[in-house]
Amino acid sequence: MKDGLQADLTEAIRARDDVRVATLRMALAAITKAEVAGKQQVQLSDAEIVGVLRSEQKKRVEAAGMYEQGGRADRADRERAEADVLAEYLPPAIDAAALDAIVAEEVATVTATGATGGKAMGAVVKAVKERAGDGADGARIAVLVKTALGIG
Repeated sequence: MKDGLQADLTEAIRARDDVRVATLRMALAAITKAEVAGKQQVQLSDAEIVGVLRSEQKKRVEAAGMYEQGGRADRADRERAEADVLAEYLPPAIDAAALDAIVAEEVATVTATGATGGKAMGAVVKAVKERAGDGADGARIAVLVKTALGIG
């Protein structure tokens, strides 16, 4: 996946697409930073790269909101454009109804074992993430699970 990003960067440079060039350079820098973080350098898997890209996209969306509140529509538009470029490399988001159904099934399975509270939440979140894959946001899963379990 990293090689694909690098190839797309080269193509964007040739096309003189400033937003795409800046976004892909930022994404590759974030991936490299994640690879060298820690005691040893590692090669990130595609799933880990998706996680980095998802994090960077989330930052862009949040920044766009803050710029919008601050009256900087030009900067907000740029951040949204960068978020859109990153979204092209992310798996499609899972349908809300499908995610609700997965959460309901996993809550029923875990509560049938007698687990409650935080222990049940941890088990349900883990099971939902495994079933939903990369298409589901972890924060969204946590909110749905807390609601289904009646926690907080």
